[in-house]
Amino acid sequence: MFTGLVEGTGRAVELLPLAGGTRLVIDVGGLAEGTRAGDSIAVNGCCLTVTTLDGPHLGFDLLAETMARTNLHALKTGGVVNLERAMAANGRYGGHFVTGHIDASGVVRRWEQVGQDYELRVAIDPAMGAYLVPKGCIAVDGISLTVAEVGREEFSVWIIPHTRAVTALSERSAGDLVNLEFDLLAKYTEKILAVRDELKISSR
Repeated sequence: MFTGLVEGTGRAVELLPLAGGTRLVIDVGGLAEGTRAGDSIAVNGCCLTVTTLDGPHLGFDLLAETMARTNLHALKTGGVVNLERAMAANGRYGGHFVTGHIDASGVVRRWEQVGQDYELRVAIDPAMGAYLVPKGCIAVDGISLTVAEVGREEFSVWIIPHTRAVTALSERSAGDLVNLEFDLLAKYTEKILAVRDELKISSR
């Protein structure tokens, strides 16, 4: 489990094709301290398992499904990613419940400074709009954010300068892909309502 409070950024140093996937090696800097093989780290919000360690370089094995569903397939050597280690049981919960299971990727439509802050507008599949409400939660590239506006095919969030400066958002521009994880409560609610409706129909 993660919080969506990004601890830092890292840079991709190697991407190697594997049978059925890709080996991704990231220079995580000081976040490597205390990390062990088997630990979970959210990379751009995607929960990955550490498979190799070499100083500050951590290796991850990405399945084809992970590459297809996330923006990691577009990552190049030198590219910057957001990093968050799994939350410790005694940690403080400052963001929202983030599982690290990416639902979809969205395309950045607008990423511009407005006044002192920044507006990030992301295009989504219209079907995904059901999981979004103004003032609700969403994780964008693993960053816990508050939804500002919701349209039929897009949503927007406001980013403070600090968040832009300390995350990989500083590297993003219009047209880039970002990973999206929608609110877990919304997804459970959808499932519960669908099962309830199925039971009603079957009992008639």
